[in-house]
Amino acid sequence: MVRANGAVSLRELARVVQTSEVTVRRDVRALEAEGLLDRRHGGAVLPGGFTRESGFPQKSHLATAEKTAIADLAAGLVSEGEAVVVGAGTTTQELARRLARVPGLTVVTNSLLVAQALAHANRVEVVMTGGTLRGSNYALVGSGAEQSLHGLRVSRAFLSGSGLTAERGLSTSNMLSASVDRALVQAAAEVVVLADHTKLGADTMFQTVPTDVITRLVTDEPPPHDDRAEAELQALADHGVQVAVAGGGGGTGAEPLPEARPAPPERGRRDVSMPAPRRGGSPPPGAGQPTPGQLRASGPAPRVADLAPRRR
Repeated sequence: MVRANGAVSLRELARVVQTSEVTVRRDVRALEAEGLLDRRHGGAVLPGGFTRESGFPQKSHLATAEKTAIADLAAGLVSEGEAVVVGAGTTTQELARRLARVPGLTVVTNSLLVAQALAHANRVEVVMTGGTLRGSNYALVGSGAEQSLHGLRVSRAFLSGSGLTAERGLSTSNMLSASVDRALVQAAAEVVVLADHTKLGADTMFQTVPTDVITRLVTDEPPPHDDRAEAELQALADHGVQVAVAGGGGGTGAEPLPEARPAPPERGRRDVSMPAPRRGGSPPPGAGQPTPGQLRASGPAPRVADLAPRRR
């Protein structure tokens, strides 16, 4: 399964071989010792997975129940009349299917799959970037995509990636995809990362969003006894990221992390290859809409009713 998909979760392995996750975890540890695979939090990847990126067909069958729960929870962050950007990925594609029910919404995206999910939605306007098609994930990349995002300002960016750590933030295996994701971040007042538990603790080549630029993380509940995943979530919360966890079993809901600390009112921004998004100033009208579940830290989320030029 790992050879076919590039990566697989412990839950999926346990389901296929009809055994417990404890047994699967022990077997995966033995296979790693033989150099046949590399362990990741909640899953396993092929050796050398630091630079490997699976194609869309493989990703679409990985952690499907978790992605559905994450998308259900994240969709509740979006209100009628907002303008958002949605990046490429299988989890963001699931989110787009739910955003089709939000009237008056404007979605800017570089993903053909996201656009397809919204193509027949009533009262939802889809704005696509330019760029060159990257066939492995059906996304538009390159200078054309990045330039089309200049001067754009929306309320939120919803992004996924290949890995997420508290130390380095969100990362991906492809340089062109990382560059476009940075441009998407620049257009948004708030950054929401969608990442299932298999990506927690994974670190890939190209950083897209530093931890201190991530406003919120929407994820699923890690497997029982996965102390490293829990520690990673706690570390993200300690860095000021608001964490919402979709309940287990594919359902939705949020369960607070033990002793998670709220985000401080002002978080520092470290210097990166791109300038960090501007977060200052008073929140736009419409801030403070409720979100589903219990978020790790409270605070009004900005809302932008329409596309407007970026403030200088």
